[in-house]
Amino acid sequence: MSPRSDRLVPVNVMPFALAPASPAMSSALHESPEVRGDGVALQLVLADRDLHSVYQPIVELDTGATVAYEALARGPQGTALERPDLLFAEARRAGRLSEVDAACQEAALTGARIGGLKAPWTLFVNIEPEATHAAMLAPPTSDDDADAAGPADDFRVVVELTERALVGDPARLLQLVARIRARGWGIALDDVGADRSSLALLPLLRPDVIKLDLRLVQQRPSEDIAQIVSAVNAEAERSGTVVLAEGIETDEHLHIALSFGASLGQGWLLGRPAPLPDSLPQFSGRPIAIVQRGGIASEPSPFALGASVRTPRLGRKLLLIEISKHLERQVIAAGESAVVLSTFQDASFFTPATRRRYSELAAHAAFVGVLGEGMPPEPLAGVRGSLLSATDPLVGEWDVVVVGPHFAATLVAIDSGDGGPDNDRRFHFVLSHDRELAIEVALTLMSRVWPDR
Repeated sequence: MSPRSDRLVPVNVMPFALAPASPAMSSALHESPEVRGDGVALQLVLADRDLHSVYQPIVELDTGATVAYEALARGPQGTALERPDLLFAEARRAGRLSEVDAACQEAALTGARIGGLKAPWTLFVNIEPEATHAAMLAPPTSDDDADAAGPADDFRVVVELTERALVGDPARLLQLVARIRARGWGIALDDVGADRSSLALLPLLRPDVIKLDLRLVQQRPSEDIAQIVSAVNAEAERSGTVVLAEGIETDEHLHIALSFGASLGQGWLLGRPAPLPDSLPQFSGRPIAIVQRGGIASEPSPFALGASVRTPRLGRKLLLIEISKHLERQVIAAGESAVVLSTFQDASFFTPATRRRYSELAAHAAFVGVLGEGMPPEPLAGVRGSLLSATDPLVGEWDVVVVGPHFAATLVAIDSGDGGPDNDRRFHFVLSHDRELAIEVALTLMSRVWPDR
């Protein structure tokens, strides 16, 4: 359930900065923004910071204890822009998404401070990764910067992201995740299961919380749902990630959420969006763990990364071709839940035969990326490219990595430089099925991929 378009219920809460409206302002705010189309209403909202949040409880399913709240954005009460879907649609139309998103985050944090939220309570805050602002996420580097960033929060913060953000602009989102973690905040991946690509991207985002899409608990069990639950449970077992089920509205939904392995829940049965209580109850649950995780690997390239943990071997080109094809076939077996990234040194090596293979991969995988000097942003339909500079160490490498819910492997290699016929050329290479190494290689490559045009 996307918090920007959550089920809307009447909420009687005054905005934090509601100013008396002039007749012109009232007219602009109460008319549909699609009808006016002039951006006046949105301009008034931003000028007066006329935004607020309501807060929905997040509950520990085995004890019923509330352990966190999710901040849900609202525009001016009683106006067309009170609804978050209309508010953000108008922000996109007007080219002011960054301003609106930053103002909503400010309202969420301010409301939590005013409401007296303290650790070990956790606040879930939503961001739009496509927005360009970064001020509130940048870690302070000096006392002046710390003062400018506003008051420190006593409560824990978890930032919610969606898989659409990583698919849309991988490099930018990975940088954003690094800034979020530098603040000591956690990451939640939202709407997992709404799109199969979210399963493939779980290990790359390494979330602290996995939020199951509401349809999983509200629909009849199916093979598709079973595959999603299996993949989520595998990730949770490996990483210790907490599973949260959304959309719990009945006792039956609650039983299903528990059977899926969820330890946290959210939905109308457990609590509706509303102002924070005047007096928070005594905290009686288990605090949500936020794990301090590393960012992108410090090694300059996938081969350097592989060689730092595995002793490279020496093999001929024909062997590496067959190993690469074998790894690519695992993508087809994993289906829509796999990510594959490969380097080709130069775009000229992305041959017609290779293009045919990668066109088939694009029809099956969640994400396919190819990197090389001179590589266009979209070398094939459904395949994302990355233009490497001549000085990038990846230009001299042969790398393939596949990451899926139940399979991960990587091949990283460099030319030995001993010459000879092309098919007899030898390469120093590392072939590994170590999942953590494959993820590090995938992150290194993903951080160079062009955004989706």
